[in-house]
Amino acid sequence: MLVAWVTLRPLDVAWVTAPNLTPLAGIKADLALGPAEAARRFGEGLLLLAPLGVLLPMADGRLYVSPWASLARTVAAGALVSLAVELLQTAVPGQVVDVDSLLLNSAGVALAHLLVVPAGRARLRRRKDAGEGRSSSGTGAGRGSALLRDEGSQGATPTIPRVGIAP
Repeated sequence: MLVAWVTLRPLDVAWVTAPNLTPLAGIKADLALGPAEAARRFGEGLLLLAPLGVLLPMADGRLYVSPWASLARTVAAGALVSLAVELLQTAVPGQVVDVDSLLLNSAGVALAHLLVVPAGRARLRRRKDAGEGRSSSGTGAGRGSALLRDEGSQGATPTIPRVGIAP
């Protein structure tokens, strides 16, 4: 909801700048405004969709996954969400498309993923392994292990015995 409010609200401006379709041109212009203003604009771009870098891998719930594949999937999904927001901005008065915000948003998703997800998965794997060790000794599974998704076989496909096949 916050992302929609920040990116899709109409702006009262006397004029509208042209869309920025040249990669890194907007970043160079931000750097020309001074270090404080550049840092503020970079921070906004990096932080806007950064929570997706943590939330998207958590939605799947797998603990044993390739770190590079997870990063690639997460950054690709974050880039697609950023692209959708940029395309929606074309219909909002005062908002223009900026390819640099797409780059910064994707970089923010990647940074958040790299800073949080590998360490979080490692911690959850240690907790799960410790819980399995205790459950084999009869003390019960570790707290929170029921929330982890089982990646093994899910059993036989359920069938309904009284339903016949059509001729």
